[in-house]
Amino acid sequence: MKIYQNSSEPIYKQIAAQLRDDILSGKLKGGDALPSIRGLAQDLKISVITTMKAYEELAAEGLVTSSQGKGYFVNAQDMRLLAEQHMRRVEESLTEAIRSAKIAGLALDEVQETLRALWELDAG
Repeated sequence: MKIYQNSSEPIYKQIAAQLRDDILSGKLKGGDALPSIRGLAQDLKISVITTMKAYEELAAEGLVTSSQGKGYFVNAQDMRLLAEQHMRRVEESLTEAIRSAKIAGLALDEVQETLRALWELDAG
């Protein structure tokens, strides 16, 4: 796991995002244990509170569950819900891209062309 101290995104958000990606991609599956809060904090040289905040965010999203005295575990994922979560992330990313494109004065066809080119580059 990589965190960037000088990122504008808070560290707990970076941790949550990376774990969320692992869960949504299937890299972490239902029943898998997340690293212990203390262990992850020690590995990343950050506060336990920061790690706990990341785990609590994932729990609030329904991706993980806390088991008293045992840690956090990945919840089994409903494929329909998983698809909706992926779609929400796509929409968020595209919304941000549209804002940037408008600020840059790009036309819709330029953005579509860029999206198409990027899509084809990633087809491999």
